[in-house]
Amino acid sequence: MLACSLSLRRSLLLPSAKHLSPRTLRTIIQSPQFFPPSSSCVQTHRTFIRPASVLPSLPVGASRNASVSAWAIALTVLALCGGTTWLRYNSDSTEEEIPVNPPASRPEHDPFLGILDTLKTMPVEIPPGHVGNLSLEQEAKLQELWILTLKVFGVNVDMLERARSKASSKESAPQEKKKAKRGFGFFGGGGKDTATETTKDSNSSDPLASTLATLSIADGDDKYGLSKQFQKALTDMTPEQIRTTFWTMVKLNNPDSLLLRFLRARKWDVKKALIMFVSTIHWRLADMHIDDDIMLNGEAFALKQSESSNPKDQKSGKEFMFQLRQGKNYFRGVDKFGRPIVVISVRKHRAGDQSVPVMERYTAFTIEVARLMLVPPVETATIIFDMTNFGLANMDYAPVKFMIRCFEANYPESLGAVLIHKAPWIFSGIWNIIKGWLDPVVASKIHFTNTAKDLEEYIPHDRIMKELDGEDEWKYEYIEPHPEENKKMEDTTTRDTLIAKRGELSKQVEQATIAWIQATKSGDKDAKAAATEKRDNAIKKLTTLYWDLDPYIRARSIYDRFGIINPGGKINYYPDKGTETPATNGASSVNGTKTAATEAEVPIKDETAP
Repeated sequence: MLACSLSLRRSLLLPSAKHLSPRTLRTIIQSPQFFPPSSSCVQTHRTFIRPASVLPSLPVGASRNASVSAWAIALTVLALCGGTTWLRYNSDSTEEEIPVNPPASRPEHDPFLGILDTLKTMPVEIPPGHVGNLSLEQEAKLQELWILTLKVFGVNVDMLERARSKASSKESAPQEKKKAKRGFGFFGGGGKDTATETTKDSNSSDPLASTLATLSIADGDDKYGLSKQFQKALTDMTPEQIRTTFWTMVKLNNPDSLLLRFLRARKWDVKKALIMFVSTIHWRLADMHIDDDIMLNGEAFALKQSESSNPKDQKSGKEFMFQLRQGKNYFRGVDKFGRPIVVISVRKHRAGDQSVPVMERYTAFTIEVARLMLVPPVETATIIFDMTNFGLANMDYAPVKFMIRCFEANYPESLGAVLIHKAPWIFSGIWNIIKGWLDPVVASKIHFTNTAKDLEEYIPHDRIMKELDGEDEWKYEYIEPHPEENKKMEDTTTRDTLIAKRGELSKQVEQATIAWIQATKSGDKDAKAAATEKRDNAIKKLTTLYWDLDPYIRARSIYDRFGIINPGGKINYYPDKGTETPATNGASSVNGTKTAATEAEVPIKDETAP
C-alpha cells in the first residue's frame, strides 16, 4: 500500500512537470522525499537514473537536444513507476479519459444492413482460400479439381491431359528417385493424408490417366464411407446426370466457391475433395432429392400433404408444418461478420413430435434456405442453440447426428460459429457424448455462452433477440403459404426455356474453364488475363440467370414471405426495419483479385473458419 501511495503521489507531479527546469526536476527525483529508502521502487528507478553530478548543467547557447533528452528520461521514469499505477488504480474516475488510439466508431452505414445483392461482393475482407483471394498454389489446386470434375462430367479434357503428360515426362526421371512429398503439383505427390488408388501401380501412373473408379480414401480417414458412395455414384449415375446435378447444386453461387469448399474441407487434397464432392452429388440426387423434391415442393407441398386423405402423407405434412408453425428454429439477421443467424429453440423439440425422415427433410430444407441468404464473400452461417429451459425430454440424438453429418460431409465449410447458449448442468454429460462425434475442425467452432454479453462477442447487442436478453424485439410468427405464390411454377414452357439457356451457359463456363487452365499452364500472363476475364463474364451470366429461373423451380418459403429473400437475388436481413439503398455496389471478382468496392468501404474482418 505504501509503494502504491508513493507511486500515486509521484504520478501527480506529471501534469506540472512541464513547468520545471531539467535541473530542478533532477533534484526532485534525487531527493529522499521522492524516493524514501523504504520505497520498493528505489532500486528499480535508480538503476535508470545517474547521479546529479554526472549530468552537467547546459552552458548558455547550447543545443536544446540535450535538454529534450533529459526531459525524456525523467518523464519516462515517472511514467513507468507512477503513471501506470495511477491509471490502474483510477479506472473508476468519473473524468473521461482519452485513449492514445481511440477505437474506430461504428460506421454509419453497416455493409450488412439494407438491401444486399447476392450477385455482387460486399466491400469486406475476403478470407484466404476463397474466390477473390487465392494464392497461386491454391489456384493450381482449384484447376486440378476442375480437370477431374470435367472428366467425371464426360467433358473432353484430352488437351489438358496431354499438356500434363508433357510436363510430367520432363521431370519423370528425377521424380522417381525422390521420396513422394506433399506439394502443390498435381495431387501433391501422395503422403499418408492423400487419397489412394486401389490399383497396384497407381503411384507410377499419371493420375489423370487412371480410372476414376479406382480412387478411394483410407478406411481410417473415411468417417462416412465416402469412397463407397463415390464409386456408387460413378456406377449408378451417368456422367450427364452428375453434370446436371452439379450445375443445379451451384444455383446462385460461383462454381469455384462450391469446389473450394470441398478443397478447404479436405486440406487441399484434390483426390479427397473430388471423392467428397461427387459423393455429395449422389447424396443430393439419390438419397435426399434436394432439388427435385425438397426445394421444388417446399412448404406448400407439406401444407397440401397435411390436408391429404392418405394417413401417411397427412402425418408427414402435419409434422413438417409443425416445425414451421411452432418456430422451432428461425433465421434472424446477421452477426458481426455478415453471417446469417439461425436460432434453434431446443426446448421446443421432442422426439415423439415428428419422424426421423421428416426431421431430416426439414433440416436439409433449412440449410438450403440458408444458402440463398449468403451474400459474397460470406459463405457461412452462425447457429445459436438456445438451451433455455432445456430438459432431458428435449434431447434427441438422431437429428443431432444427421446435422453433424450434413455439415461434415455434404455442406462443408458452412459453419461460421455454433453458440450453445444457457446450457444447464444436465447438458454436460450429453455434450461429452456429442463432442466425440465431431470432427476437430467443427468442434473448434462451437462455443458456450450464458449471457447477452457473451453473445456480443459475435453479435452486436442491438441485433440480439430480446428473448436472448438483447434489444431486437422482433418475434417469429409463421405466415402460411399463399395459394398463388407458386403460380410461375405452372409455366413449364418458360421454365424449360430458362433451364436450356442455363445449360448452354454452364457449357460455356466449362469451355472457358478449360481455356483458363490452358492459359495458366502456358505461362502467358496476357493470355491468362484474357481467359480469366472471359470466364468471369460467363460465370456472371450463369449466376444472374439463376434468379430468373428461381421462381420456376423453387417453391416460396417463409423467408420469401418475410421479405428477406427477394426477386433478383436481393437480400434484406431486417425487412421490418425498413429498406435502404443497396449496400453492395462493389465489383465482384470471380477469380484472381480481391473485390474493389465503389462505396460503403468498411474494413470488416471475417473470422470464418477454413
